[in-house]
Amino acid sequence: MRLSRAARQHRIVQILEKSAVSSQQQLVEILAEAGVEATQATVSRDLEEIGAVKVRAAGGESVYAVPDLPKDRVAPEEHLRRVLGDWVVEVACSANLVIVRTPPGSAHVVASALDRAGLPEILGTVAGDDTILVVAVETVGGAGLADRLSSLAGL
Repeated sequence: MRLSRAARQHRIVQILEKSAVSSQQQLVEILAEAGVEATQATVSRDLEEIGAVKVRAAGGESVYAVPDLPKDRVAPEEHLRRVLGDWVVEVACSANLVIVRTPPGSAHVVASALDRAGLPEILGTVAGDDTILVVAVETVGGAGLADRLSSLAGL
């Protein structure tokens, strides 16, 4: 099966979190076993886009890993723009609440980016599988924050 780029990259992150993957070809094979079609060139681009790096695992083998952004470090707005542009499919609001929709299994990626962006108009987020509840500060309101997030996502 062919997955969207966002869904495929999400699957790759899941694989890298659970398995020691030492080569792009090995990753192509693991994806194929899961029924996901991807070429080595596509996997190479995906690894670069998700920020995967080779690290030395226990035993000395080099494997791919996706480093987490330290929780206390604020992500640059360009990172947030890229994440929202890649993963957000819909933004809606009510009062001081914003609902952000993503492909299935991707909400945590967007919620983490929002949490780490340090936007003063966001009080916090709660992520499900494909939906994020974003609570806006009262002075901005849901409509203002929804407009900003939609703009950052290119919607």
